[in-house]
Amino acid sequence: MPEETQTEQVDEQQPQEPTTAQEADSSEEEPFDRKRAEAALRKKNSEAENLRKRLKELEPLAKKAKELEDAQKSESERLTEQLTAQRERAEKAVRAAVASKVEALAAKTFTDPEDAVGALDPAVYVDEDGRIDVKQIESDLADLLKRKPHWARPDEGGPRRPAPDRTQGSSGNGNRSPSDPAQVFAGLMEQALKGR
Repeated sequence: MPEETQTEQVDEQQPQEPTTAQEADSSEEEPFDRKRAEAALRKKNSEAENLRKRLKELEPLAKKAKELEDAQKSESERLTEQLTAQRERAEKAVRAAVASKVEALAAKTFTDPEDAVGALDPAVYVDEDGRIDVKQIESDLADLLKRKPHWARPDEGGPRRPAPDRTQGSSGNGNRSPSDPAQVFAGLMEQALKGR
């Protein structure tokens, strides 16, 4: 009897295959053969055991394949990050080179060449080959000076602005206030006593 329960449990676990009309007819004609059923069951169990062994053999290989795939992903991600960083460094270097060129050209006509550097966009003056368009920079600097003439360097040969004369005013006529705190305090006290 215990053998029958094991057989029934295994049969319940096995997927049921659809039977064709001929098999149905033949199974109806043939009586149940226990030995044949046990042999078929043993055959199926041994096939399942072989498949489980094969699966155990292949699991480590699948794990290694997954690790290699992950390593390649991380390697490609690392290379992508390096490429992005190098591009950013190259762009910064080009912007710095253009800013230096703008500053050098603006030094001829601007009081403060950094004003021109801040007002112009360095990316506009670089072509696809990385060359700087000096003529365009000079043209834009001239236009900038037309819009902001107060940024222009004063003419060297033209009339000069008068320099301030420090001898003029209240400190130039001898009415200097004393810088000694004691004298300042004495002067304040004297004025307060006179005002009484």
